[in-house]
Amino acid sequence: MRLLHSLIPALALLLSSNAIAQTSYPDRPIKMIVPLAAASAVDVAARIVTQKMADNMGQQFVILNQPGASGMIGAEQVARAEPDGYTIGGFNDSIMTMVPNLQSKMRWDILKDFEPVSLVATVEWGLVASNRASFKSAADLIAAAKAAPGKIDYGSGGPGSPQHLAMAMFASAAGISLTHVPYKGATQAATDVAAGQIPVGFQGLGTVAALVRGGQLKLIGVTTEKRLAQFPDVPTVSESGLPGFFFNSWFAILAPAGTPKAIIARLNAEALKAVGDPEVRRKLDELGFAVRGSSSEELRVMTRDQLAKYARVIKEMGIANEQAAGAKRSALRCAGEVRYRPKLVPQWRLAISA
Repeated sequence: MRLLHSLIPALALLLSSNAIAQTSYPDRPIKMIVPLAAASAVDVAARIVTQKMADNMGQQFVILNQPGASGMIGAEQVARAEPDGYTIGGFNDSIMTMVPNLQSKMRWDILKDFEPVSLVATVEWGLVASNRASFKSAADLIAAAKAAPGKIDYGSGGPGSPQHLAMAMFASAAGISLTHVPYKGATQAATDVAAGQIPVGFQGLGTVAALVRGGQLKLIGVTTEKRLAQFPDVPTVSESGLPGFFFNSWFAILAPAGTPKAIIARLNAEALKAVGDPEVRRKLDELGFAVRGSSSEELRVMTRDQLAKYARVIKEMGIANEQAAGAKRSALRCAGEVRYRPKLVPQWRLAISA
């Protein structure tokens, strides 16, 4: 009992200090780790939103891009960071709900090692083609792939990336075979489509909008239910070749597990305030984002549900098996059993079949 009484003042002091720290938060710059390439859709959105959050909070946000390993390295840095609100993550749903279903060994658990802050926006997607390619619609791509199974390449941001999953779902639904060329990030994949190194790919519109408007890429379909006001002349994939095909992805903010609830609430409120700003909404809308905003708990439920959904989709489509096959091909590269592409970032061609 004496021990308990002696601990009470220390505990009160600790709680008081914690409360003071939270009320003064933030008192130094906040680091956001984006486990994706610079200029990718989530990176673009993160810079727009955090700039407004910085203006409103009076503290700088520093964006650190950590692409590679399908986002697992950058995500682990967030998971292992001090849970004090000064290191957070800007993730897409590939990192949150696709990659965990594709990797047999994970160094972090998306449901246990992170604290959800907010679903900020959804990324609308499009089917893009090189200006050198003959494809003008989803139907053209399907017809060409059926005429030459496995002969058409497509680029992605890496195995298990949204670009990979979107095209795998498209190929499966259309009954075609395409060849997957994985890059270290979505931006690199988009750049090589624009350069004519790769003929086609799915991309978040935030990544490719400038290239499309600049005439460097053809946007031949959008994966929304209706045509987008930003690109009114571009048909949906559903209306132009593959009925019922829809796809989008997320930009969400997460913090390390154990981050105080008061700080999570502050970050959530500031994120919602930022996306409620008319200028921020205009910029995101022009780039093909749909502003969402959610509570921490709503994002937690969405993550759990989508994790289960993609577990079913990936199993049904055999994508996990393709991952294993890709690893085996990479191991055999010295024996000359995999074709080397020196001009491409990804280096190895991996076949995907419907």
